[in-house]
Amino acid sequence: MFALATSLMMSPVFAAEEIPPELQGSDVVEKLGDHIDPTLQFVDQDGQTVELGDYLDGETPVLLTLNYYRCETLCSIQLNALMAGLQDLDWTAGEEFRIVTVSIDPREGSDVAGGKREAYLEQYGRGDDVEWDFLTGDSTSIKALADSVGFGFKYDAATDQFAHPAAYMFLSGDGKVARYLYGLQVPERDLRFALIEAAEGRVGSPVDRIVLSCFQYDHVDGEYSPAAFGVMRVAGALSVFGIGSLTFMLFRREKSWLSRSKR
Repeated sequence: MFALATSLMMSPVFAAEEIPPELQGSDVVEKLGDHIDPTLQFVDQDGQTVELGDYLDGETPVLLTLNYYRCETLCSIQLNALMAGLQDLDWTAGEEFRIVTVSIDPREGSDVAGGKREAYLEQYGRGDDVEWDFLTGDSTSIKALADSVGFGFKYDAATDQFAHPAAYMFLSGDGKVARYLYGLQVPERDLRFALIEAAEGRVGSPVDRIVLSCFQYDHVDGEYSPAAFGVMRVAGALSVFGIGSLTFMLFRREKSWLSRSKR
């Protein structure tokens, strides 16, 4: 319940009110355009020491989540919501993008990370080649990563839980923070758009990019909403295309009619 209460901080209504002392500092300060440190070291689900740079190939976008694996409230709800969005998305982690989940609890190790990964990959149902890694690390590396993406969290000894926001960070292939999404629901459309933005157009079809131009990111609601100018621009382009196609068809029909009349 303590961790779940933190998700309320992401709503504009709660943000306007006084934040309880035990939740202060457990929010997100967006750092769009900043880069994460690729040399930060963690341990993956197999017990191998890795660097964040191992997950950055310069092109493939990365969906980053900060959670902790023994959390039975907010983290489980958030990752289950992410799973629902991923299953609706026809792209697969390991092909068009990759996912990295990092525990914010330095007491957790690769044993619990491995179990968590196995459970979610089984639920995902897209084979063993899925690139969704579950990492653990020491407090220094965790804090450095969290600070670099503006992710605030706070440990409460009384409940033995971490207060933290429900947030998803999207990184470019070189580790630049490109987009944030918030909340306990991740619509397939928002996942797709955020990944296209993070990849700077290298993933997704031309139609995807046209559709994205009709939407703009709403920083208040934390989601993509229709942009009137973009909709008008694309509608105008479609109108021009439609008129051009009709004109071409009429021209061909007239040319065919003239050809037959000369016979």
